[in-house]
Amino acid sequence: MSRSQALVEISNLSRRFGGLIAVDDVSFAVAEGEILGVIGPNGAGKSTLFGIVCGDIRPSAGEVRMAGERLTGLASDAIARKSLVRTFQTPRPFTSMSFLENVTIAALTRTGDVREARRRAEAVLDLVGLLDRRETPASGASTGQRKRLDIARAVATGPKVLLLDEPLGGVDPGSIDDIIALLRRLRGEGITLIVIEHNLQALLRVADRLVAMALGRKIADGEPEEVMRDPRLVEAYLGGTLDAAP
Repeated sequence: MSRSQALVEISNLSRRFGGLIAVDDVSFAVAEGEILGVIGPNGAGKSTLFGIVCGDIRPSAGEVRMAGERLTGLASDAIARKSLVRTFQTPRPFTSMSFLENVTIAALTRTGDVREARRRAEAVLDLVGLLDRRETPASGASTGQRKRLDIARAVATGPKVLLLDEPLGGVDPGSIDDIIALLRRLRGEGITLIVIEHNLQALLRVADRLVAMALGRKIADGEPEEVMRDPRLVEAYLGGTLDAAP
């Protein structure tokens, strides 16, 4: 995969909350078609970074660009319309609605035609492996199904860049292979992925590159094997030998 062309550029991002520096001068670029993993212990600033990139949180300094266009300062809905969308650690489906209705609502952000939105929703549910659940109320979804439904809703909006916040969090071990395969399919659909994930063993199976954070700062950036051997990452997690087990 060529990484010569940066699709997303994150430059010198910082965010202060009073005396706390949650994100501290973070910079990196993401190539079109890349799967980038963002790792680090709890409190490293990963989710705050995602909030800044997608427009939910205003940075104290720095900027985000996609395809050369400045996104910093835009509201999250405006950034979503420019095809950068995120999911959350805890999925938030409309539990009184079916899987299909949930995804159809998301698809309506791209078309005013309800029938076209429904067709798109069915195609996306098929992509994420939930088409057989299309008429099932979302209230009955398992954790793994909720994760895939949340991804489906994001994909239905037609993103070029998808930020996934712990897509494997709470997923039973038997479903991890399905989620990994789904991430590969999303890349095959032309979507660039930035993934926060604590299951390092699973992430290493799919990520092209890792960015590691600790205490708000970027401490490593490179090929997964290289980053996993970085002593700063070992120290950030355990103060000793870092095991990539979940």
